Amino acid sequence: MNISCLVTGSAGFIGSALALRLLERGDTVIGIDNHNDYYDPAIKEARLARFANHSNYTHLRIDLADRSAVEAAFAAHKPQRVVNLAAQAGVRYSIDNPLAYIDSNIVGFAHILEGCRHHGVEHLVYASSSSVYGANTAMPFSIHQNVDHPLSLYAASKKTNELMAHTYSHLYDLPTTGLRFFTVYGPWGRPDMALFKFTRAIIVGDPIQVFNYGKHRRDFTYVDDIVEGVIRTLDRPAPVNPQWDSNLPDPGTSLAPWRVYNIGNSQPVKLMDYIAAIEKALGKTATKELLPLQPGDVPDTYANVDDLVEQFHYKPATTVQDGIQRFVDWYRDYFKV
Repeated sequence: MNISCLVTGSAGFIGSALALRLLERGDTVIGIDNHNDYYDPAIKEARLARFANHSNYTHLRIDLADRSAVEAAFAAHKPQRVVNLAAQAGVRYSIDNPLAYIDSNIVGFAHILEGCRHHGVEHLVYASSSSVYGANTAMPFSIHQNVDHPLSLYAASKKTNELMAHTYSHLYDLPTTGLRFFTVYGPWGRPDMALFKFTRAIIVGDPIQVFNYGKHRRDFTYVDDIVEGVIRTLDRPAPVNPQWDSNLPDPGTSLAPWRVYNIGNSQPVKLMDYIAAIEKALGKTATKELLPLQPGDVPDTYANVDDLVEQFHYKPATTVQDGIQRFVDWYRDYFKV
């Protein structure tokens, strides 16, 4: 069954991995990416080069904040399904550059919602983030918890996406599914992420900056596991929850065709253990510069994925050791080091 799917952020880390998988299974993919220079655009071009010439792939270099360009893309290609992965990324960057998040993550998302509404899209799946849990400390994080205390504008923009999607699901019967990704890593990753920075520094012998003195824990989730979760949810448009009770409103479901899910490994790993796995894969020991927790960062993340398992019979399972080894192998090959 050939599905026509619009993927935003298709030259990005997760978007390019998803586009490849969809093309491999025979889908038609329309990719949108603005190729911004938040990090080195060369890696975006290299990711894209893996499938840019595929007969079922069309690439559009446009910005989601450009309303007329997004509208024209929907009108010309009429996708059946949409996966929105384009966003201004990064918690720390949002502290110094908050307005970049409004343009991409809020205005851009509104344009995607409007495109879906006016062109009969069957299902919109979009990237949310584990950062929406903010000040919550009850572990593991559950989609049935209230998430109203974000600690960065990045997190606030992702929570905003979930709320905007709900109104479109409610008003226009547009099925929407938000996926709260937990610390994604793997080959072709973002150069601004810790794994990339640590690997580069350890290879050349530079010290690495370890925040919160290495004490925090992250639910590191391998990129292929994330993509599998995206595809499984994409293939099943969000259903209504007929048991939803307006007197006791469940934050994770709705009377509208709207859902959110956590996608995480459900195995929090201490940052020091993550670094040890990188050291093992590289065969070198890091020089560590221990620093306090940065503003906007949460100390720990840990995903409850019960709903994902129950409804899609799927649970991410790649170990950090395996995932980091694959990343290091890719890194050495890509940079010839």
